[in-house]
Amino acid sequence: MGDAQTLETTQLLQAWAKGDRVALEKLTPRVYRELRRIAGYQMRDERQGRTMQATELVHEAYCRMVDVTNVDWQHRAHFFAMAATMMRHILLDRARKRIAGKRGGPAPKINLDEIPDLGATRARELIALDDALNQLGAVDARKARVVELRFFAGLGVEETADVLGISADTVLRDWKTARAWLRSELSPALPSGKPLAE
Repeated sequence: MGDAQTLETTQLLQAWAKGDRVALEKLTPRVYRELRRIAGYQMRDERQGRTMQATELVHEAYCRMVDVTNVDWQHRAHFFAMAATMMRHILLDRARKRIAGKRGGPAPKINLDEIPDLGATRARELIALDDALNQLGAVDARKARVVELRFFAGLGVEETADVLGISADTVLRDWKTARAWLRSELSPALPSGKPLAE
């Protein structure tokens, strides 16, 4: 998307936040493709028939976002980051419902060597990751947000930096530290003897 289109999208987001319904109608076709990409990113590797389709996830997240009030949209990346967070919570709610009532069983096996793929793991793994991410957030909220934006939203380093108002170098440092922290926290869930990538 070019700079002029990006600016227009930001202006439409800000107008919508002030209650302009026409801006929302103009905004919808501009953001749908990116929302669909984010949903696809979060849902890849999901088994068919086990959860909603990407289109349904986009629809549910978008409906929830339309109901959000008093948001000062700073730019389009801010919007997409919030959409990704909503999608993550929708998928987590569904994962928790799927395993509700199931107790015990082996610890989930999580492959941290492929951390960008963790956003679409099976229900127990997704919940284990979410729990660890919440623990990280209690220790360092910014690092947890970097992780959320990078692999749940699929945002690049620059977009993550824009959303958080920090430098790209800081994003990279936080990403590296957070990955190490998550590996340490989730290592009991890894198969024994499994080496962790650097």
